[in-house]
Amino acid sequence: MSKQITQEELESYLWGSAVLLRNHIDAGSYKQYIFPLLFFKRLNDVYEEETAKAIEENGPEADSWEETHSFVLPKDAHWNSVRNVTQDVGKAIQDAFRAIEKANPDKLHGIFGDGTWTNKRRLPNRLLKDLLEHFSSQTLSLANCPEDELGRGYEYLIKKFADDSGHTAQEFYTNRTVVHLMAELLEPQPGESIYDPTCGSAGMLVSSIAYLKEQQKEWRNVSLYGQEFNALTCSIGRMNLFLHGIEDFHIVNGDTLAAPAFVEGGRLKQFDVVLANPPYSISQWNRKAFEADQYGRNILGVPPQGRADYAFFQHILKSMKNDTGRCAILFPHGVLFRNEEKDMREKLVRSDLLECVIGLGPNLFYNSPMEACIVICRTKKPDSHKGHVLFINAINEVTRKNAESFLEQSHIETIEKAYREFQTDDTIAKKVSIREIEKNGFALSIPLYVKDPAATAAPVSIGTTQEHYEDWCAASAELWENYNTLNTLLGGE
Repeated sequence: MSKQITQEELESYLWGSAVLLRNHIDAGSYKQYIFPLLFFKRLNDVYEEETAKAIEENGPEADSWEETHSFVLPKDAHWNSVRNVTQDVGKAIQDAFRAIEKANPDKLHGIFGDGTWTNKRRLPNRLLKDLLEHFSSQTLSLANCPEDELGRGYEYLIKKFADDSGHTAQEFYTNRTVVHLMAELLEPQPGESIYDPTCGSAGMLVSSIAYLKEQQKEWRNVSLYGQEFNALTCSIGRMNLFLHGIEDFHIVNGDTLAAPAFVEGGRLKQFDVVLANPPYSISQWNRKAFEADQYGRNILGVPPQGRADYAFFQHILKSMKNDTGRCAILFPHGVLFRNEEKDMREKLVRSDLLECVIGLGPNLFYNSPMEACIVICRTKKPDSHKGHVLFINAINEVTRKNAESFLEQSHIETIEKAYREFQTDDTIAKKVSIREIEKNGFALSIPLYVKDPAATAAPVSIGTTQEHYEDWCAASAELWENYNTLNTLLGGE
């Protein structure tokens, strides 16, 4: 019996597959080929493990029993069947993928993506054979590589691909320590439904299950839902959940704003917990359709064309259950103060859905020095929280090491303690009434309420350089939007 793979061995094994692709394809495309092969190898090895166990316990006839396996692996779609092919290797891989998807329509439909496996100029037979042989060097059975260990290895690979492919990676990678903090703050519970409307590689959904496991609470009865615009990233997310041993999930490829996937009786499905890191200030979205949104998501108003942040925000608010609904959203600071969104921000504050605003340290957005914030809302706030918003200035709760920023456990505990106490303290938190926020023109900029804990006694100007820069960008975008509208009215081109 093969020994269990150590985490170090697993990471070296996984990254070794990507090294083979160097000088052949762009780093940003690694994920398109490595993840499907890894998933294929895992499926094959688990299937063979299930077969061996059933035969040992019940005899050779158990191999054909339907209940022996948790999924179907067609005869010609086994790993070794593809491994032994010498010509048109890409076509053999692609045929195996399609056969597996067809045999498991409910669980695995479309999960392998649409990589160009038959492009021999990009992926010659020799390269694909080398990849297959590399993956064949380890057995990825459950006994040899348990779900949690493989899941961590998968997350490691996601992070490495993000490092290698640069700024394009944010669409499928969010700083995992921040994701962990968000899950800790919302405290998912057994039996609840959890939703991420822009789920990327499903890291937030995985983190929610990890939280329950750490708390030694039942997690198998939790329902996970997600939607992702990018088809490849959507497939990566589904693989991620499957490799973590999670089966009750519904991940759909599509545009959340234009065509939300989860609708019941003509209304948006509602969830107990919503976690999200929406794409930052996208400009290519259908603002006109949102003005008359059939799902009533414009409860706060219609965001400007150049910034869809509050469109995603309102979608999330409408997706929360009326009693248990709560959300944590990772946003750039601009949503807290931009003038173009002032009216929507006022309605948000007056609705008393907003519970907490947490300012995080710099460089926690992937490959960007921008400072992020977490916005927490609840449909039913505790009585002691009603009529108030807690502001937490956690700008110094961050560690920078090897050109990477992250939250240590001590940082997470400090932020969580301030949130749980929901009181003004002498360090990072202040409980602010809606009336006081109104006096500040409904601006939610954290320095208005909580100063930088590390600041000296010298006077501090309100608003950071980042905030002023974003405000200037917002004003410029609004100017051009108004210019284009006026130009159209005057018959210009």
